[in-house]
Order: sequence, then C-alpha cells, then structure tokens
Amino acid sequence: MTQPRKTFTARSPLDLVAAVPYVLGFHPRDSVVLLTFGAGEAPHARVDLPTAEDAQREVVELLAEVVERHRVERVALLIYTADPWLAATFHDAALPVFVGRGVGVVDVLRVGDERVHAAGDPDDPGTTYDLSVHPFTAEQVVDGVVVESSRDALAATLQCADEDDALAVVAAAEEFGAGFEGLPAFLTVQGVCETVTDHARWVQRTIRRHLRTGRPLAPEDAGRLLALVDGVPLRDVAWAEMSRAEASRHVELWRDLVRRCPRDLLPAAASLLAFAAWLAGQGALAWCALDRCLEVDADYSMADCIAHLLAGAVPPSAWTPIAEDELPAFWSPPDLEAS
Repeated sequence: MTQPRKTFTARSPLDLVAAVPYVLGFHPRDSVVLLTFGAGEAPHARVDLPTAEDAQREVVELLAEVVERHRVERVALLIYTADPWLAATFHDAALPVFVGRGVGVVDVLRVGDERVHAAGDPDDPGTTYDLSVHPFTAEQVVDGVVVESSRDALAATLQCADEDDALAVVAAAEEFGAGFEGLPAFLTVQGVCETVTDHARWVQRTIRRHLRTGRPLAPEDAGRLLALVDGVPLRDVAWAEMSRAEASRHVELWRDLVRRCPRDLLPAAASLLAFAAWLAGQGALAWCALDRCLEVDADYSMADCIAHLLAGAVPPSAWTPIAEDELPAFWSPPDLEAS
C-alpha cells in the first residue's frame, strides 16, 4: 500500500494528478491514492477502490490511521474511477474522518481517463488534462524515470525477458549449487567457516563491482550469486550491502536477477529486491517483488518482514544497516560453535 515521500510542489489539481504516476511508478486505475504534505517523511499510498460502502469505510480508516501515525498535516485524495457516484460515496466517507482528526484536506478529486473532476460533485463536468505535456512529466523524462502504464505492467517488468539468458543462468546456478552442496563431509569446522567466508567476500565484491559499473552480471556470476543468496547467511551478506544512498542501484541489480532467476531460487532474490525497492521509496515495485516471492514460498520470513514495513508505512529512515560483525557468514569458528 504505502510509498515513502517524493518531494514535489503542486499548485493545482492537475499538478496533483501529474505527480501520482511518479510517486507510484505506474498509472493507477480503480484506485484511491493518498498524497501527503508537510514536514517529515510521511508516506503516500495507493489502495484498490472498493465498491461497497462498508469496504470504503474500512479503507478510509486504514488511510486515516497511517496519516495519524505519521502526524501528517495535509492530504489530498485522488479517486481513479469512471463512476462519479462511486467517487462521491468515497468522498462522503473520507472527508469527515480526515477533517474530524484535524487533517487539512487539500482536495478530493475523481480522475478519469481524460478529465479530472471534483469528487464530491457527480455532476461536475471536469477539466481535461494531458500528462504528456505536463512539466512534471518532462522533469521525470530528463531524470530517466520510467513510469509503467499500470500496476500489472510494473509487475511484468519482473518476468523473464531473455529466455536463452535465463537458461544459461539456471545452468550456472545448478552447476555451482551442486558443487557447493557437495562439500566433503570430512571438512573441519575451520574449513567450513573459511569456505563460507570466502563465498561471503565474493558476494560483497560482486555486488560492489556491479554498483560501480552498472553492468548486468554475466550468466555465470548471476547463477552463482543466486545460488549463494538462497542460503540465509549469504543472503544476509547481500542485504547488509544495502544503504539508502545506493538503494536505487541495488533495485536495478536485483530486478535484473529476479528476471533471470530460476523459480526455486526466487524467494531470496525477490525479497532482496523488495527490500531495496522499499529503501529506494518504490513501494509499488516492492509489493510486486513480494508477489513473486510468495508465488514460490508463501511463508518466506524475510518477505513477511518487508510486508509489515510496507503495510505499516515505516519510512526508509528507520533502517539501520547491518554491521559485518552481525553476519554469521563472517563469524569465527568458536563463535559459530557457541551459537
């Protein structure tokens, strides 16, 4: 649901409409979008627009709780629907709740395909808009921001794009995994620790090299990395590499790897993408990545943690990076044996 704040200055209803795709990463449909204004790192949010009045009231309470928790000063609500009465019903449910809690409501709009209307007036003829010529759109194009046509289109960016490459990654992952799982039984604890630590250093170096160059990993490296992070200790090494400053680069790394990933290795890779997306303020992408994880493992614990971050509107500023001495992959044998 939630999306951490992106800064923009809106001076008109059309500015609000133009801001939404770049806040969410896609053009919403049949949705309610909450935009927040004021100091602090308050979230924006999108939820499906319910048709039943009881369900609408539940959504209003959910959004109001987020606003109250983050002490948001002002909000705008944009209701994406072709049905003016549906929008008016949601308007009538939402406005008194927000006003009653002392929140300033900048506007409540109904957004159709070509016109934006006052949501509280089903007879409002509305105003035409064309986002392709709006300054916000030009600014995002200059910045290289890609906005998908819908949430489904955003989710589709996580599907396989090159079948031959994906097969090469699968083969590399299987070949590496067979060797990794076949460590001789007579290895000492010291030997096991050194082997795991060597792999952890390789994970660190590979990720850091990608962040510097931005080049996609070769199939051999992609397969090895995906096989390694399937294990929690080495997954956490990749997780610990993430910072807010470089979150968008981690998003591109793990988005690429999720596209190329063997199905059985998806939970770890998709969860790492989801976390990086949350850290980068790309909440919708984070939810899409969680969906891919849950296709394979509905009980994957890291995915559950990230879902709570998103649903609870926890801002990325709450993240404290994992220190290397907290990672089991780098523990010495006595520490490992004592744990």
